[in-house]
Amino acid sequence: MTDTPPLTAVVPPELAGKRLDQALAILLSDYSRARLQQWIRDGRVRVNANQLRPRDRVRSGDFIEVEPGQDVETEWSAEAIPLDLVYEDEEILVINKPAGLVVHPAAGNREGTLLNALLHYAPDLRHIPRAGIVHRLDKDTSGLLVIARTLRAQNSLVSQLQARAFEREYRAVVTGVMPAGGSVEAPIGRHPVHRTRMAVVAGGKPAVTHYRVLERFRAHTLLSVKLETGRTHQIRVHMAHIHSPILGDPVYAGRLRLPPACDDSLRKVLLDFHRQALHAYRLGIVHPASGEQIQWEQPVPNDFRVLLDVLRADCQQHNDDARSRRDTTGG
Repeated sequence: MTDTPPLTAVVPPELAGKRLDQALAILLSDYSRARLQQWIRDGRVRVNANQLRPRDRVRSGDFIEVEPGQDVETEWSAEAIPLDLVYEDEEILVINKPAGLVVHPAAGNREGTLLNALLHYAPDLRHIPRAGIVHRLDKDTSGLLVIARTLRAQNSLVSQLQARAFEREYRAVVTGVMPAGGSVEAPIGRHPVHRTRMAVVAGGKPAVTHYRVLERFRAHTLLSVKLETGRTHQIRVHMAHIHSPILGDPVYAGRLRLPPACDDSLRKVLLDFHRQALHAYRLGIVHPASGEQIQWEQPVPNDFRVLLDVLRADCQQHNDDARSRRDTTGG
């Protein structure tokens, strides 16, 4: 056993009759089923103070107590990669992730990731599954991420995610001039043909995205986007689904569309913007220790700011030209 505070859960009616390892995989979804099975076999899991086997069935109202194992993440190496820390205490870290940084190692990206950087900055994160990473941003999406520094914090943050209690607001530039805000409620799953992509598909996981217009340009719109759910590529897929793909998205946006009579400065910025114009601007959580509602905001990074400045200048220039023509013709 460890001195780490135990994780506890009560079996709800809908999980009655399931195997203990199956129920735990749902109740403690931040941990793999294999890890939970090992903890059961190691005697770290008690149901109503009794030890059971992974295959034993649970009943509604059963009280489950888990003593998490201090399993060290030995598979990944620590790397001295700079981190932009927004907030830090004994329970959590809040990171401003730059575009281009992969969050978690995978095939083809085993080094140079946020996880590698976290293990260097805070070596104790080796004792937390996935080095405390509880949610992710795509490689080329910038912005705010919260990291759990303790198992208690991780359990709390995962529970908040499952309860849709995270506040996540993004800034996005989409192609097309959107007349108004709205919501997209459409299930997301793997693309039936292109398996590395996601798509709106029947039978996918429920996904809800809310958006409102912040600023309109000649051929683009700046949006505030809020997530109600957190599916892979959700904002990118939903915006493409309503025919307003995120500018620069290499997977879902299709061919770049330039505004009519586009000058050289705007043309260059649009052609050189090689990532989705998506930034995690605001993040709000309930602090795992204090219970306080806390939030952070992070301005868009420099490349995003330059993009907005050029879009505004282009819009202003064409408005001025149109006004000048009206004045000349007396219209």
